Amino acid sequence: MRYDHLLIRRYIKPNSKVLDLGCGNGELLLLLKRERQANVRGLDIKENKVAKCLEKGLSVLQLDINKDLHDYKDYSFDYVILNDTLQTVYSPIKVLNEAVRIGKKVIVTFPNFAHYSVRFYLLLNGKMPKTKALPYEWYNTPNIHFFTIKDFIEISRKNKLKIIDKKFYNKKNSGGTPKVFHPNLFAKNALFVMSKRYSGEHK
Repeated sequence: MRYDHLLIRRYIKPNSKVLDLGCGNGELLLLLKRERQANVRGLDIKENKVAKCLEKGLSVLQLDINKDLHDYKDYSFDYVILNDTLQTVYSPIKVLNEAVRIGKKVIVTFPNFAHYSVRFYLLLNGKMPKTKALPYEWYNTPNIHFFTIKDFIEISRKNKLKIIDKKFYNKKNSGGTPKVFHPNLFAKNALFVMSKRYSGEHK
Protein backbone atom coordinates (compact mmCIF):
# COMPACT_ATOMS: atom_id res chain seq x y z
CA MET A 1 0.00 0.00 0.00
CA ARG A 2 1.39 3.42 -0.96
CA TYR A 3 2.84 5.39 1.92
CA ASP A 4 1.32 8.67 0.76
CA HIS A 5 -2.12 7.03 0.77
CA LEU A 6 -1.60 5.83 4.35
CA LEU A 7 -0.47 9.30 5.36
CA ILE A 8 -3.53 10.94 3.81
CA ARG A 9 -5.79 8.39 5.49
CA ARG A 10 -4.65 9.63 8.90
CA TYR A 11 -6.20 13.04 8.24
CA ILE A 12 -9.60 11.80 7.05
CA LYS A 13 -12.19 11.55 9.80
CA PRO A 14 -14.73 8.69 9.60
CA ASN A 15 -17.86 9.30 7.52
CA SER A 16 -16.38 12.39 5.87
CA LYS A 17 -17.34 13.61 2.43
CA VAL A 18 -14.25 13.48 0.19
CA LEU A 19 -13.49 14.70 -3.34
CA ASP A 20 -10.28 13.51 -5.02
CA LEU A 21 -9.14 15.76 -7.89
CA GLY A 22 -7.11 13.68 -10.32
CA CYS A 23 -8.08 10.42 -8.65
CA GLY A 24 -6.34 8.12 -11.15
CA ASN A 25 -7.33 4.48 -10.80
CA GLY A 26 -9.15 5.14 -7.53
CA GLU A 27 -6.88 3.27 -5.08
CA LEU A 28 -6.92 6.13 -2.56
CA LEU A 29 -10.70 6.57 -2.81
CA LEU A 30 -11.22 2.86 -2.28
CA LEU A 31 -8.96 2.92 0.78
CA LEU A 32 -10.86 5.84 2.31
CA LYS A 33 -14.21 4.24 1.53
CA ARG A 34 -13.24 0.96 3.17
CA GLU A 35 -11.24 2.17 6.16
CA ARG A 36 -12.84 5.54 6.91
CA GLN A 37 -16.36 4.80 5.63
CA ALA A 38 -15.98 8.03 3.70
CA ASN A 39 -18.50 9.23 1.14
CA VAL A 40 -16.03 9.49 -1.74
CA ARG A 41 -16.18 11.17 -5.13
CA GLY A 42 -13.49 11.56 -7.76
CA LEU A 43 -12.62 13.44 -10.91
CA ASP A 44 -10.12 12.51 -13.60
CA ILE A 45 -9.59 13.62 -17.17
CA LYS A 46 -8.54 10.22 -18.53
CA GLU A 47 -11.34 7.95 -19.72
CA ASN A 48 -9.47 4.70 -19.02
CA LYS A 49 -8.81 5.69 -15.41
CA VAL A 50 -12.41 6.70 -14.86
CA ALA A 51 -13.49 3.32 -16.27
CA LYS A 52 -11.24 1.50 -13.77
CA CYS A 53 -12.75 3.53 -10.92
CA LEU A 54 -16.26 2.65 -12.05
CA GLU A 55 -15.27 -1.03 -12.13
CA LYS A 56 -14.34 -0.67 -8.44
CA GLY A 57 -17.81 0.70 -7.69
CA LEU A 58 -16.57 4.27 -7.14
CA SER A 59 -18.43 7.44 -8.07
CA VAL A 60 -16.06 9.18 -10.48
CA LEU A 61 -16.63 11.66 -13.31
CA GLN A 62 -14.50 12.40 -16.34
CA LEU A 63 -13.85 16.13 -16.04
CA ASP A 64 -10.99 18.57 -16.54
CA ILE A 65 -10.16 20.03 -13.13
CA ASN A 66 -8.48 23.00 -14.84
CA LYS A 67 -11.89 24.33 -15.86
CA ASP A 68 -14.75 22.15 -14.61
CA LEU A 69 -14.87 22.88 -10.86
CA HIS A 70 -17.09 25.98 -10.91
CA ASP A 71 -20.33 24.00 -10.48
CA TYR A 72 -19.32 22.67 -7.07
CA LYS A 73 -20.77 24.64 -4.16
CA ASP A 74 -18.62 26.30 -1.49
CA TYR A 75 -17.53 23.91 1.29
CA SER A 76 -19.59 21.08 -0.18
CA PHE A 77 -16.93 18.54 0.86
CA ASP A 78 -15.14 17.96 4.15
CA TYR A 79 -11.90 17.22 2.32
CA VAL A 80 -10.62 17.88 -1.18
CA ILE A 81 -7.50 15.92 -2.14
CA LEU A 82 -4.83 16.85 -4.68
CA ASN A 83 -2.49 13.86 -4.44
CA ASP A 84 0.49 14.38 -6.78
CA THR A 85 -1.87 16.36 -9.01
CA LEU A 86 -1.14 20.06 -8.58
CA GLN A 87 2.11 19.96 -10.57
CA THR A 88 0.30 18.33 -13.51
CA VAL A 89 -2.41 20.96 -14.06
CA TYR A 90 -2.15 23.99 -16.35
CA SER A 91 -3.38 26.50 -13.75
CA PRO A 92 -2.19 25.30 -10.32
CA ILE A 93 -3.11 28.49 -8.45
CA LYS A 94 -6.61 28.49 -9.94
CA VAL A 95 -7.10 24.81 -9.08
CA LEU A 96 -5.77 25.30 -5.54
CA ASN A 97 -8.09 28.26 -4.94
CA GLU A 98 -11.04 26.26 -6.26
CA ALA A 99 -10.09 23.35 -4.01
CA VAL A 100 -10.08 25.48 -0.84
CA ARG A 101 -13.41 26.97 -1.92
CA ILE A 102 -15.03 23.55 -2.36
CA GLY A 103 -13.44 21.78 0.60
CA LYS A 104 -13.43 22.70 4.27
CA LYS A 105 -9.91 21.25 4.27
CA VAL A 106 -7.62 20.48 1.35
CA ILE A 107 -4.83 17.90 1.37
CA VAL A 108 -2.08 18.54 -1.17
CA THR A 109 0.87 16.25 -1.84
CA PHE A 110 3.61 16.82 -4.40
CA PRO A 111 7.20 15.87 -5.27
CA ASN A 112 9.80 18.37 -4.09
CA PHE A 113 11.81 19.48 -7.11
CA ALA A 114 14.49 20.97 -4.83
CA HIS A 115 15.52 17.58 -3.40
CA TYR A 116 19.30 17.22 -3.37
CA SER A 117 19.22 14.30 -5.84
CA VAL A 118 17.47 16.49 -8.40
CA ARG A 119 19.96 19.31 -7.84
CA PHE A 120 22.97 17.02 -8.21
CA TYR A 121 21.57 15.34 -11.31
CA LEU A 122 21.15 18.66 -13.06
CA LEU A 123 24.55 19.90 -11.89
CA LEU A 124 26.48 16.79 -12.94
CA ASN A 125 24.60 15.84 -16.11
CA GLY A 126 23.38 19.17 -17.44
CA LYS A 127 20.07 17.49 -18.32
CA MET A 128 16.57 17.57 -16.85
CA PRO A 129 16.62 15.27 -13.82
CA LYS A 130 15.41 11.69 -13.97
CA THR A 131 15.20 9.97 -10.58
CA LYS A 132 13.14 7.29 -8.83
CA ALA A 133 10.74 9.97 -7.66
CA LEU A 134 10.73 11.64 -11.10
CA PRO A 135 11.10 8.75 -13.55
CA TYR A 136 10.01 10.58 -16.71
CA GLU A 137 11.89 12.13 -19.60
CA TRP A 138 11.41 15.87 -20.04
CA TYR A 139 9.28 15.32 -23.15
CA ASN A 140 6.78 12.84 -21.67
CA THR A 141 6.49 13.91 -18.05
CA PRO A 142 3.00 14.66 -16.68
CA ASN A 143 4.62 17.30 -14.47
CA ILE A 144 4.31 20.61 -16.28
CA HIS A 145 4.98 22.95 -13.32
CA PHE A 146 8.13 22.30 -11.32
CA PHE A 147 7.98 23.76 -7.82
CA THR A 148 9.55 23.23 -4.42
CA ILE A 149 8.39 23.19 -0.81
CA LYS A 150 9.52 26.81 -0.42
CA ASP A 151 7.61 27.78 -3.58
CA PHE A 152 4.43 26.18 -2.28
CA ILE A 153 4.62 27.90 1.09
CA GLU A 154 5.24 31.22 -0.65
CA ILE A 155 2.28 30.88 -3.02
CA SER A 156 0.05 29.83 -0.12
CA ARG A 157 0.92 33.03 1.71
CA LYS A 158 0.35 35.17 -1.37
CA ASN A 159 -3.10 33.64 -1.84
CA LYS A 160 -3.95 34.01 1.87
CA LEU A 161 -4.35 30.29 2.47
CA LYS A 162 -3.96 28.79 5.91
CA ILE A 163 -1.50 25.93 6.34
CA ILE A 164 -3.04 23.72 9.03
CA ASP A 165 -0.39 20.99 9.01
CA LYS A 166 2.52 19.76 6.93
CA LYS A 167 4.57 16.59 6.63
CA PHE A 168 7.79 15.96 4.72
CA TYR A 169 8.69 12.43 3.75
CA ASN A 170 10.20 9.96 1.34
CA LYS A 171 7.82 7.41 -0.15
CA LYS A 172 10.01 4.52 1.00
CA ASN A 173 9.19 5.42 4.60
CA SER A 174 7.07 2.98 6.57
CA GLY A 175 5.33 3.16 9.91
CA GLY A 176 5.55 6.64 11.43
CA THR A 177 6.65 9.80 9.74
CA PRO A 178 10.28 10.52 10.70
CA LYS A 179 11.28 14.16 10.91
CA VAL A 180 13.11 15.42 7.83
CA PHE A 181 15.67 18.11 8.56
CA HIS A 182 15.95 20.92 6.01
CA PRO A 183 12.98 19.50 4.07
CA ASN A 184 13.44 21.68 0.99
CA LEU A 185 16.77 19.90 0.50
CA PHE A 186 16.18 16.42 1.93
CA ALA A 187 12.47 15.64 1.51
CA LYS A 188 11.43 13.98 -1.73
CA ASN A 189 7.74 14.60 -1.04
CA ALA A 190 5.56 17.00 0.90
CA LEU A 191 2.03 16.95 2.29
CA PHE A 192 0.13 20.09 3.27
CA VAL A 193 -3.28 20.40 4.88
CA MET A 194 -4.86 23.72 3.87
CA SER A 195 -7.93 25.86 4.34
CA LYS A 196 -9.11 29.13 2.87
CA ARG A 197 -8.93 31.12 6.09
CA TYR A 198 -5.51 32.63 6.66
CA SER A 199 -4.12 33.52 10.07
CA GLY A 200 -0.43 34.08 9.27
CA GLU A 201 0.92 31.86 12.05
CA HIS A 202 2.90 29.58 9.71
CA LYS A 203 6.23 31.13 8.82
